Amino acid sequence: MFCFFPIFCLFFASATALWPFPKVYELGSSTVWLSRDARVVFDHKSVTTPQAAEPWYDQQRLGIKLFNILRMGVSFVSSNTDHTSARAPIPLSESLTQSEAFLEAAFERMKSTLFAERFVPFKFHAGDIDFEPNVTTVRIYIQEITIEHNYMSNDLKPRSNISTEAYSLELRDDGSAMIKITSVQGGLHALNTFAQLFYAHIEGEADIYTPYAPVIIEDSPFFEHRGLNLDIARNRISTKDVKRTLDAMSFNKLNRLHLHATDSQSWPLEIPALPELAEKGAYDKTQIWSTRDLRDVQEYGQSLGVEVYLEIDLPGHTASIHHSYPELITAYNRQPWEPYAAEPPSGQLKLNSSSVSHFLTTLLSDLFPRIAPYSSHFHLGGDELNTNSYALDPTVNSSSRAVLRPLLQAFYDHIFALTTIHSLTPLAWEEILLDWDLTLPHSTIIQTWRKPASLAAVVARGYRALFGPSTHWYLDCGFGTWMDPHPSKPDDMGTKAPYADWCPPYKNWRLMYDYDPLEGIPEKDRYLVIGGEVHLWGELTDSVGLDGMLWPRLAAAAEVLWRGKGEVDEGVTRRLAEMRERLVARGVGAGMVQMEWCLKNPGGCLH
Repeated sequence: MFCFFPIFCLFFASATALWPFPKVYELGSSTVWLSRDARVVFDHKSVTTPQAAEPWYDQQRLGIKLFNILRMGVSFVSSNTDHTSARAPIPLSESLTQSEAFLEAAFERMKSTLFAERFVPFKFHAGDIDFEPNVTTVRIYIQEITIEHNYMSNDLKPRSNISTEAYSLELRDDGSAMIKITSVQGGLHALNTFAQLFYAHIEGEADIYTPYAPVIIEDSPFFEHRGLNLDIARNRISTKDVKRTLDAMSFNKLNRLHLHATDSQSWPLEIPALPELAEKGAYDKTQIWSTRDLRDVQEYGQSLGVEVYLEIDLPGHTASIHHSYPELITAYNRQPWEPYAAEPPSGQLKLNSSSVSHFLTTLLSDLFPRIAPYSSHFHLGGDELNTNSYALDPTVNSSSRAVLRPLLQAFYDHIFALTTIHSLTPLAWEEILLDWDLTLPHSTIIQTWRKPASLAAVVARGYRALFGPSTHWYLDCGFGTWMDPHPSKPDDMGTKAPYADWCPPYKNWRLMYDYDPLEGIPEKDRYLVIGGEVHLWGELTDSVGLDGMLWPRLAAAAEVLWRGKGEVDEGVTRRLAEMRERLVARGVGAGMVQMEWCLKNPGGCLH
């Protein structure tokens, strides 16, 4: 193997590519193999990882369905995998607590995936290097993994608490292995880390191995809310796509999927109490998310440790309601649209209408009881409210902020009351606090997006906040405008070369990884920054291009969310490249991280 800088070769030959990288990581150079018959056993002891302050799941709400999901042992090794089908159930041991049975099933699923994907790290070694262990020598096998825990609660609903996500992992060169946790969620993280230690051997009949024993890992997240905001309204995104995304998110230790479920262009979400919303508001009936679809996705997310929560953006971004309830919408599809909306079609819920209040009560009273078993949050939107539309609203007849503000306060007070009834924590976009200065429940989480400075402004007001600025973490930026030139505006720079979109440049993975969310946040306010989300708005994304739009850039952000800001270097590139290869082996169409020549020649692509 040719190496430009020998010290790099020495380091990279001895460092496994864990992603996200753990807080404490020690490794050796001995090889141990994972037996196909390896199993987990449980030991009830007081453990040294942080004590659980809150349980993670709700036994009564979970029922047997999550166990059925896990027992099916689905491994996603093809982009065409149907995550709702089709393997023989994994037999579970007798006499386990519910949380133990949950983790046993998760281990069996992980093992099945490892043996099915058969990831061989060819790209990371020069062709003349024999990097694999000798299969003819005596092998040491891992036959048993002990999971030690302090009587994990059987409450299985996702909740935000960093201490419960901590874990430690020890793998000795004699094949013994120990995981220490205080919650199911910590156990899932440990198993995802464990999986990344192993490779398939080029000889197809050989088992999988790790060359890094003994291994000691201690780990816990930096931020509690680590998520993706995925737009499923503007173009077709199927439940199958979302489940594949959830698999990859869990593997990267992300724990929140925010579904932007409706928008002005379409309403794909079935609401049984208001059936015409989706029947008339979806692009077509094949794109409707039924109540069963939503439940299946939320249950699947729970089985992976990812909370799936919904956003219904209100009162803006609601033009699609006009197709079923035209009397509730003002300024629908006005032309020209620019004075009335951020993008076409225009249309917003009327702001001083008793019919709108009744509609919201019916809508949310139907939705909230169905999502509450699986989620603790609801996002009520609040961004890009267009004031000009309300000059056309017969219940308002004004675009004055002084007139609109008390009406907007009453509008949101009504929604907040419903979230309280159903014990849901409300989230909202930054505008309702920073632009409208509304009075919000102190429990409200404010999601910032316009610029990094918004985060400091929100926490200065005493509210918990999420980051994800369009300057760094918008995955749809930099692809160019989707607007066509209007014949009457030939000189409009928005539709002339270079046909840029509103938020260039493209956010490459290095830019996303280099983002420091706590820059400019006073130390005294940093506890209010609970995490962040990467955003993928759907104007130019559907099922076909979804994976490449998300990965590997979402993985880069995942390490920032798990560890805090990082520094881009060759080691980071190589680790992310290996995560990319593992995702590809699992059927995820992730984009490239680095040219193969650079991966085979450490130090050769420095500049």
